[in-house]
Amino acid sequence: MNPIAGTPAPGTGARIVLLNPNTSSGVTARIDAAARAAAAPGTVLSCLTAPYGVPYIATRSEAVVGARVALEMAAEHCHDADAMIIAAFGDPGLGGAREILPIPVIGLAEAAMLTACMLGRRFAIVSFATALGPWYRECVDYHGLAGRLAGIRLLDGAFAAIDHVQSEKEDLLVALAHRAVEEDGADVIILAGAPLAGLAARVADRIPVPVVDGVAAAVKQAEALAALRPRKATAGTFRRPAPKPVTGVAPALERLMAGPSEGSN
Repeated sequence: MNPIAGTPAPGTGARIVLLNPNTSSGVTARIDAAARAAAAPGTVLSCLTAPYGVPYIATRSEAVVGARVALEMAAEHCHDADAMIIAAFGDPGLGGAREILPIPVIGLAEAAMLTACMLGRRFAIVSFATALGPWYRECVDYHGLAGRLAGIRLLDGAFAAIDHVQSEKEDLLVALAHRAVEEDGADVIILAGAPLAGLAARVADRIPVPVVDGVAAAVKQAEALAALRPRKATAGTFRRPAPKPVTGVAPALERLMAGPSEGSN
């Protein structure tokens, strides 16, 4: 779970931690590269890889595993950050992290979709595996954006390696994006999934509508929230829950969940 090498020295700008709740270090490297390309000068980035779980999350059950590891990673590193990004497109653990963390937490899917909504009326999600479909659709519903969704287009063939799926499937993904524009009426394309981080910039000129990269969108929104310094809620559905003992989780998460609730003496 060590940060990607080359992290700038602290103290120069917003400190943003990106959590990859998958075990693929190659995907983390792609997230890191896309994040650094989008970050403002002075932003300090750390990209972390899950210490356990699956190589990439594609189903509801895998997302539950990813949510646990995301919460444990978040609890361990939140005190050294101004904002945190859960860098998996279905946003596993986002609601829970937003409840208990003292800093803003951004989800890859949420950031991509909200950014897409500022670029057009309806967006389409394009990705590399049919298994992702149910989870992605439920993620859209969770964020209340079903009315803005033009469609979800997914490739149905196998791929050789998750670390290189974007280069292996680049032409097919571009063709799928064209179908989403022409047949679904999409105003914006989201190339979804952390393994596709960085692809949007490479293929933007080949697709006739704006193309959103989830990592880039999340970094810019994390920078904005870090600068705004919003207070932690003491009311509403994302107020900090009352402390409760918990066993069997990572020590940092145990301490965070068992600690004093916001506003207590």
